[in-house]
Amino acid sequence: MSQKLTAFFSPEGFKLDLNNNDLTIEDQEKFEEILQEPYDYLYEKSFLNESFTDPVLRFLKKLVDRYIERLLQKPELEETRENTEVSFDEDELNAMIQDVPFVLNAEMVDSDWLKAFFEKIHDSFKKDAAAETGSMKSYFVKKNPELHTPDKLCFQLVENRNDPQYPFAFMVTYTRKMQSGKVRHVPLSQCLIDFKEQPDKLLSLLSGLNKASEICPMIEEFTVSGELMHPIRLNAKEASVFLSSADDLMKAGMVCRVPNWWKKKYSSVSLSVSMGSKKQSLFGVETLVSLKPSLMVNGKPLTKAEIKKLLEADEGLMLIKDGWVEVNHEKLKELLAAMDEVSDEMTLADLLRKEAGLQEEKVKSSKAEIGNGAWLAGLFAKMKSPKQAAASAIPKSVHAKLRPYQKSGVNWLNMLGSYGFGALLADDMGLGKTLQVLTYLEGLRRKNPEAKILLVVPASLLGNWQAEARKFVPEMPLSILHGMSAEKLEKKIQEESSFLNITTYGIASRMESLKNQTWDLLILDEAQAIKNPKTKQTRMIKLIPAHQKIALTGTPVENDLSNLWSIFDFLNSGLLGNQSQFSQYAKKLQEKPEGYGKLRNMIAPFILRRLKTDQSIVPDLPSKIEQTDYIELSAKQKAMYRKRVEELEAALEEEDVDDKGIKKKGLVLAALTALKQICNHPDQYSGAEVFKPQDSGKYEFLKEILEPIAEKRECVLVFSQYASMTEELDDYLAEIFGRKGLVINGSTPVKTRTEYATRFNEQKTYIPYMVLSLKAAGTGLNLVAANHVIHFDRWWNPAVENQATDRAFRIGQKKNVMVHKFVCKGTIEEKIDQLIFEKQLLADSLINTSEEGAEKMLSNMSNDELIQLMRLDV
Repeated sequence: MSQKLTAFFSPEGFKLDLNNNDLTIEDQEKFEEILQEPYDYLYEKSFLNESFTDPVLRFLKKLVDRYIERLLQKPELEETRENTEVSFDEDELNAMIQDVPFVLNAEMVDSDWLKAFFEKIHDSFKKDAAAETGSMKSYFVKKNPELHTPDKLCFQLVENRNDPQYPFAFMVTYTRKMQSGKVRHVPLSQCLIDFKEQPDKLLSLLSGLNKASEICPMIEEFTVSGELMHPIRLNAKEASVFLSSADDLMKAGMVCRVPNWWKKKYSSVSLSVSMGSKKQSLFGVETLVSLKPSLMVNGKPLTKAEIKKLLEADEGLMLIKDGWVEVNHEKLKELLAAMDEVSDEMTLADLLRKEAGLQEEKVKSSKAEIGNGAWLAGLFAKMKSPKQAAASAIPKSVHAKLRPYQKSGVNWLNMLGSYGFGALLADDMGLGKTLQVLTYLEGLRRKNPEAKILLVVPASLLGNWQAEARKFVPEMPLSILHGMSAEKLEKKIQEESSFLNITTYGIASRMESLKNQTWDLLILDEAQAIKNPKTKQTRMIKLIPAHQKIALTGTPVENDLSNLWSIFDFLNSGLLGNQSQFSQYAKKLQEKPEGYGKLRNMIAPFILRRLKTDQSIVPDLPSKIEQTDYIELSAKQKAMYRKRVEELEAALEEEDVDDKGIKKKGLVLAALTALKQICNHPDQYSGAEVFKPQDSGKYEFLKEILEPIAEKRECVLVFSQYASMTEELDDYLAEIFGRKGLVINGSTPVKTRTEYATRFNEQKTYIPYMVLSLKAAGTGLNLVAANHVIHFDRWWNPAVENQATDRAFRIGQKKNVMVHKFVCKGTIEEKIDQLIFEKQLLADSLINTSEEGAEKMLSNMSNDELIQLMRLDV
C-alpha cells in the first residue's frame, strides 16, 4: 500500500492521494482508513523498516524518524510518558528545511510548518502512550524490537570559564520523579539514598555505567575510583577525551549533554574559499571571479599566529577568539595543504556547482567549503529578495498600475538583465507575470528602440499575449509570426521584424531563420514546454541565440529534476553541468537529501517565485482576481466559423427576410448559437462526438490553465451555458487531472446536487473539479473548496456570471479566487464582450436572459452591421 501512496505539501500540513494504477477495492478501503488519521499512519509507519517511493512521503517519514530519535533521547521518558516534551531548535529546523525535496509547494515548508507537523506527530504519540498499560520500554519494543528506551543516566559536560585550570565540569545524573509529579535530574550520589532498600533497582540503574565504561576509558576510571558519584572538574584535554566519545555513547542509547559549540561542530577548523569578495564586472555565469582561501572556526577566520599556536599546542581543546577550538594536528596539516591548491580565480558557474556538490575537483580539496565574499553575497541577497533590487521607474507608456510586488518583479528582471543572467519568473498563476514582462520590455524599448525581442508561447496563448500587449503597452511595435505559409514567415522574419516578435513553440522549433540572428532577448512563456530535454522541440528552441533569456512558468519544479535541469540549461547553460552530470547528482540526492538545500540555494538567485498565499503578497492582492482570456481559434474552427457567417449573409439577402421580422430574429438566434458552439468546439456544432482537443482553441487554452492547478492539487469550477458541453468537458478534464470530478447540469437531481457540494467541499479524497451548467448551478450552491473559476463560454449578462463566480467567492472562502472568462479572439464573443463592457451598456438593457438580450441587440442592427459584427477578424 505504501508504494501506491503519494503526498503533497499544503499550508495545513500535507494531503495524501493514491496512484490510480492497479487499485483494488481493498486498496481503496485501506486508503479511506488512512485518511481518517494520516498523522497516526505516518507515526506507525516510521517504526517499520519500509520505505516510500514518493519523495514527499520519504521526507515526512524522515521527519518522524527524527522525532522518534529525539523522543528516545529523553532519560525521563519512563516517568513522563505521554507528557514528555519534544522540541527542536531553529538550527535543527533549518537543517530539516534543507532536506525538502524539489516538489511543488516545497516553499510552504518553513519552521512554522515543521513545528505544526511535529505537534501533530506528538499528538499521535501521546494517544498511544496514554493507552499503553505497560512500561515505555515494552511499548517501544512492541513497535520495533530494535528500539531501546534511553538509559536513566545522563552524562553531562558543562563549561566553567571562572576556573582557567579546570574550565569544565563533568557529572552523571539520573531522572527522578518528585512528589510534586515533576521530573528532575539529580546527582548520581542520590541513588544510594533513593534505592537503599531496593538493591535490584540500584543495580539496574548503575548497570549503565558498565556499558559506558566499555566505550569511554575515562568513565571507567572515574567509576572504579568512585569519583563519578559527584561532579568532577576537568581540564581541556580531559574534556576533549569525553567529547570524542560522546557520539559513540549516544549511539549506544545513552544520553549525553554537551556544549552547543561541540554538538554543532562550531569548534572544528574548516577551509573556506570566499568568492567575489570585491566588486567586479559580471556578465553571465561564465564570468571569472576571484577566490580567497582561509581557515575558519565558527565563521571567523584564523590569523597566521593563531594557526601557528594550534600547530604547537597539544591535541585536545584550545581557547581561541573567546571560543573553544578542537586541536587536531593531522586535520590541520591537511587543510593547510589544501589552501595551497586553491586557484586564484574560477568561473561563477564552476564555483556555484562546487558549492552545491555538483562539481568535483576544480578546487582540488573536497575539504573546502565554498562561500560568497562580501560583494557577491550582497548581490545574491538582492537577487533572492527583489525588494532589495534598485528601483527603476515604470515607463509612463505602460497603461497599468502595477502592484508593489509587480514593481519588485520588474526591478528584479532589470537587475538580472544588467548582469547577463537568465531569469526564471515563476510567480503563481494570477499574480501578473505577463504585465511584469511587458513593463520590463517597455523599459528596454525606451532605452533601445532597435532591440529585437523574440517571445515564444503556446499557440493557445498567442491571442492573449497580443491582447495584453495592446492593452498595457499600446506604443510597442509588435509582430505576430504565425498564421501564414513558411515562405511568408521567413520573409517576415527577415524583412519586417518588430521590437517584439511573438511566435509559437511549433514555429520556433521549425524556422531556421530564427536561429540565424542573435536576439537581444529570448522569452519563453509556459517554459515547461521545454522541460523534457530529449524532445526535438526542446533541442531546437535551445539553438536560438540570444544575449539574455527569460523563462515564465507557474510550476517551475516537478518531481523529475531533469525538468529543472532543462529549463536552467536554456537560461544559464552550464550552470547545472551537463545532463549526465546532473542526472548522477540527482540520484545521490535521494540518499543525501541535505543536498536539496544546496541545490536550492544555488539556483535561488535566478528564480523569482511568489505565491498568492505569501504574507508579503496578500495585502497587495484583491481577494478575487478576474481576467478575460483571449483565445485563438483553431484552423478548423476558423473555417467553420467563416462558412456559417457566409450562410447567414446569404440567408439575410433573401427577399422574404423582413429587416425587423420574426424570420430575421430566427436567423440571428440560430447563427448566434452556432457561432458560440463553434467557438467552444467544432464538434458541439456539427454533432460529432470526437472532441479532439487540438480542434478547439478553448480546449487547448483550458489545458494550459488546468495543468498547474492539477499539479498543485487545487480545485476548479468550470461553467458552461450548454448542458451538453458539461459532459464533454467532464471527459476532457478527467484526462487532464487523471481522475473524474463532478458534474451538475439540468438532469442532476436536487438532492444529488447537495450531496455533490458536500463531497466537493470536504475533499476527503481529492476531487479536482466540478463542471456546471449556469442554469442548473449558477445560484444557491456553496463550493468554497474551489479557488479557480472558469467561464468556458460567455453568458452576456454580468450579473448572471457574477452569481456563478460567487459559488466559490463567498463567506468561508480562505483563498484568493482566480476567475477566467474565455473569449475567442476576433469572433462574435469578443465583439459583444466589447459592446457590453467597453461601452458600458447596462446589463438591465438585456432582457431576462443573455441569449434573448443578445438576440434583441443583434436583430435591431442592419444586415451590414450584423455581418460586420459576426465576421471573423483575424
